[in-house]
Amino acid sequence: MSYRLDEDQVQSNDMPRTLLPGSTIGILGGGQLGRMISLAGIAMGYRFITLDPTVQSPSSEVAKQIVAEYNDVDAAHELAQASDVITYEFENVDAGVAEMLVKQSYVPQGSTLLYTTQHRLREKRAIEAAGVPVAPYRVIDGMDSLQHAIEELGYPSVLKTVTGGYDGKGQVVIRNVDQLEASYTELAAHGRELVLEQFIPFQCEVSVITARSPNGEVKSFPISENIHINNILHLSIVPARISTQVQNEARRLAEAVATSMGAVGLLAVEMFVTEDGTLYVNELAPRPHNSGHYTMEACMTSQFEQHVRAICNLPLGDTTLLTPVVMVNVLGQHMESVVQRVGELDQVAFELGIVPKLHLYGKTESKHNRKMGHINLLCKDVQDGLEWVEQTNIWRL
Repeated sequence: MSYRLDEDQVQSNDMPRTLLPGSTIGILGGGQLGRMISLAGIAMGYRFITLDPTVQSPSSEVAKQIVAEYNDVDAAHELAQASDVITYEFENVDAGVAEMLVKQSYVPQGSTLLYTTQHRLREKRAIEAAGVPVAPYRVIDGMDSLQHAIEELGYPSVLKTVTGGYDGKGQVVIRNVDQLEASYTELAAHGRELVLEQFIPFQCEVSVITARSPNGEVKSFPISENIHINNILHLSIVPARISTQVQNEARRLAEAVATSMGAVGLLAVEMFVTEDGTLYVNELAPRPHNSGHYTMEACMTSQFEQHVRAICNLPLGDTTLLTPVVMVNVLGQHMESVVQRVGELDQVAFELGIVPKLHLYGKTESKHNRKMGHINLLCKDVQDGLEWVEQTNIWRL
């Protein structure tokens, strides 16, 4: 099965354009990523307009907003008319609308990348086509195929829906035969295709944020080591606590995927690292990524500025790391304590030599496990940043 749409469906006839400051950038999606893209681009002199169904979305405080569903063709046409270039802030926007926009407007990312990364099987095949390893997997179309696949891949394995999953949603770890039927029934009820992946006994998880411009320039940010709690990113640690050799290989693999897929803008490549240093790509995200938020203060160029540079075909910015950093996510249950702490002298930070940088996303409602913001902890050593997280006691809630 091909992972690409037909050529006439996805490619704009436009040649790459250089969009200078003063141009208007349209964003499909008005969440926190759209907000931070807009803030970075506004500082560079760009204007922004977003399409998002949420009234008072995070981006609405800094950009004009068209309030409409992502599959609203008329609203998408309005976005196209108002924009010199269009991008997207997350991959679950309507691929058909993105395809239409490619024909009506300038979308340097095209819709192929979006179409591919919205579907786990297409994504895996695209990664494999780049010569990059993924965890062994099997397509599941019923209980019989699941039983056969688990015999081949063994326990534990992870059953996933091929669409719609994020932050651990749409997946179940199967650890023994007694879980097979219930796991299949739970996920098959969504009416989506399923895939079974062999569980990789990893030492750690890392991600590489790679940028590629329409003219083929590629630059990657320093590798981030990521720690998840309840399948939600909790910490990103940079420099990652892995060997230089493994970091270089992770960067090589990420850039191979970005080049092979013809990515434009940012591509976040998440990977498992095994005990012997073997790398397996787990997921892709064709946009700025939570694990790249550390770049906002810790790198010469932030991931958000880099995304603007890439889609506008400007020279890509320097990605040099300026300081070790730990990024910690602020979820709904952390908000009250985090906001209260801002008004107090941070003695723990002073003693550890930490400089905390708080970013809140302007969401109107704080919910348990909802991403409300993040803090970048600039430090001399990442262990000091981790100690700050431990001593504040906020993340034990």
